[in-house]
Amino acid sequence: MKAYGKNIRISPKKLRLVAEVIRWEDAEKALNFLKFAPKKWADILYKVLHSAVSNAQHNDKQNLSNLYVSSLIIHKWIVYKRWQAVSRWRMHPILKRTSNIVLELQAK
Repeated sequence: MKAYGKNIRISPKKLRLVAEVIRWEDAEKALNFLKFAPKKWADILYKVLHSAVSNAQHNDKQNLSNLYVSSLIIHKWIVYKRWQAVSRWRMHPILKRTSNIVLELQAK
């Protein structure tokens, strides 16, 4: 029972902060935590976890109370390079990082 989030426009470092909290947690507890967490990236992880739970319930006939987050991997993906003009015709780079999420649930 897997779910993926691909090409998400948030740096992996920020996503890993919230991912550490829900790794190895029950799916129900993790959903409740992510729903009320005050971070933008918690909403993104909530959507991926909700998708994995829905896949487990629909495809494998699993109960929500029996599921837990067995693995949550956040990969670095494409880095968009932009430039900001500064004085004297110089440029400073702006790196817009993206990430991928791989979330896997298992039954107890």
